[in-house]
Amino acid sequence: MSLDAAFLNYMQKLYADFTAHDAQQNDRLSRYRNIEPESALLLAMQIRMKQAKRILEIGTSTGYSTLWLADAAQSTQGIVETIEIDQSRIEQAKEHAAKLGLSGFIQFNQGDALQFLQDCSTQYDFILLDAERDAYVEYWTHLPQLLSRKGGVLFVDNVLSHAQDVVEFIRVVKADPRFVSTTINVGAGLLMVTWRD
Repeated sequence: MSLDAAFLNYMQKLYADFTAHDAQQNDRLSRYRNIEPESALLLAMQIRMKQAKRILEIGTSTGYSTLWLADAAQSTQGIVETIEIDQSRIEQAKEHAAKLGLSGFIQFNQGDALQFLQDCSTQYDFILLDAERDAYVEYWTHLPQLLSRKGGVLFVDNVLSHAQDVVEFIRVVKADPRFVSTTINVGAGLLMVTWRD
């Protein structure tokens, strides 16, 4: 199943369900906080344009963005590796992936993202960072080693909607002479980072 009507209809309903759930939660951590549909589409298009095969997502939540990435990975014969600390959210994501026939394009990992990054030796063509923002600066000490030198690209969500939370992270990224970055005004704001050379 690629970007056809069935996929888009399923994802539209899923986003509505997840948004309704979040609206009823007073505690921020109880919300699913999924990426906006327009951002998800842009990321899926990037995977297709780059023909990315090795894709990493940091922060699965209930899998809304994961499904978009996996649908794109299906068209590039790629695989999405995704990390999430909450097992119950992973189970939800797995259910949706199975319903869409995308399970074979996703490798789910349960655990702490920082530990995962420290232990990881894979290089990825495409990385999406959409997790707890207070850890991003520490993540950055590991992310460059995981980003392929052959056109690898990192996207970070919520850089406009939660600008104050990522000020230091963006400062660190922009101060790193190895990389060039820009903010894309779509959804909650995406920071795009790639190698300068």
